[in-house]
Amino acid sequence: MREIRLNVSELGSLADSVSAGDRVILSGTVYTARDAAHKRFFELLDSGSELPFEINGAAIYYAGPTPTPEGMAIGSCGPTTSSRMDTYAPRLLDLGLKCMIGKGERSDEVCDAILRNKALYLCAVGGAGALASMCITECEVIAFEELGCESVKKLTFKDFPLICAIDGKGGNLFK
Repeated sequence: MREIRLNVSELGSLADSVSAGDRVILSGTVYTARDAAHKRFFELLDSGSELPFEINGAAIYYAGPTPTPEGMAIGSCGPTTSSRMDTYAPRLLDLGLKCMIGKGERSDEVCDAILRNKALYLCAVGGAGALASMCITECEVIAFEELGCESVKKLTFKDFPLICAIDGKGGNLFK
């Protein structure tokens, strides 16, 4: 297993150098979004409105963080089961999404879209949300605040350890 240090801003140019099975240490800006936020994304897109962040080159972490304890940037922030977003992911990938972070397998349609768009699916360790939160240095709610933990948040990651589960070359740890 290789270890690759990667900044989200480099995803466009370096995603093809990452292979399924690689350990990725990710830093940079990542957005949280789960089911409710994805539904709102599609309402915005279908009405011709813009998304609350630039999707081209972006990374989305399927997570719904707990409330922030005093002195921390964020509460526990573990991954959500990614298949819950499978109906939404292909369209977002086709719009330029470069990276999804979550846990669990993805549908064939999502795998095809990852390959078609040379994107990445990275897995975080489930059940380790408190540890994951230690790699998040900043958190800002940027959209849908009324959704609470499912609001869209802009996070800053510092050395977040992940495993590449599906790469943009056809590699897939689940197959």
